[in-house]
Amino acid sequence: MKTAAQKLTQSYAILNFLKNLKPQLKLGAGIEIMNPFSDAVAVQLAETFYHKYYNDQHPRKYIFGINPGRFGAGVTGVPFTDPIRLKDVCGIDSDLPKKAELSSLFVYAVIDAYGGPEAFYRDFYITALSPLGFTKNGVNLNYYDDKELLKDSEPFILQCIREQLASIATTQDVCYCLGEGTNYRIFQKLNVKHQFFKEIVPLPHPRWVMQYRRKKMDEFVKVYVEKLKRM
Repeated sequence: MKTAAQKLTQSYAILNFLKNLKPQLKLGAGIEIMNPFSDAVAVQLAETFYHKYYNDQHPRKYIFGINPGRFGAGVTGVPFTDPIRLKDVCGIDSDLPKKAELSSLFVYAVIDAYGGPEAFYRDFYITALSPLGFTKNGVNLNYYDDKELLKDSEPFILQCIREQLASIATTQDVCYCLGEGTNYRIFQKLNVKHQFFKEIVPLPHPRWVMQYRRKKMDEFVKVYVEKLKRM
């Protein structure tokens, strides 16, 4: 039986939000929703993670990604956290295959440079414009890669932002957007209309850095830390 104080913690609010995601979306041929929280293992790992790092009432700045991928949050339930980082950095082991995910490598390099997971997760909450992922014919699909999915996703995205802001404490002066291109343009347009945050700071997407600028990874880690700490 949870006490009233426990119910007010960030961990409770986050998990309650994630476990109750029930989108009503029209999906095109070959497109499927990837919901990590329909998997018992991912739920258990996410519960352990959030109760470890978010078991308080401390407000955090939001970081919005695109949507979960198959090998990070898709299996662990934790954004940008593959089973290797979950074990080696966060101390949460599992029987999941220890497969690396590129974005997770970069994000945890940022977390290390910031001061470690305790410091980072005390200051930030990572979510996504679409907290559920998508695949098309078994391959990762961004919510904006399909025109019909993009159009149909907007009410779901707005609902998710509103629900999180209503239940998960945040400092609404500024948030961060992972992706300086399409994801940022869509988020900025929605924010201008609905006034969720005073400012959205775009950051290069971790996947883009690791695929196209990996030799300059350390430089991009510095850019991240400077912007995260400056704001």
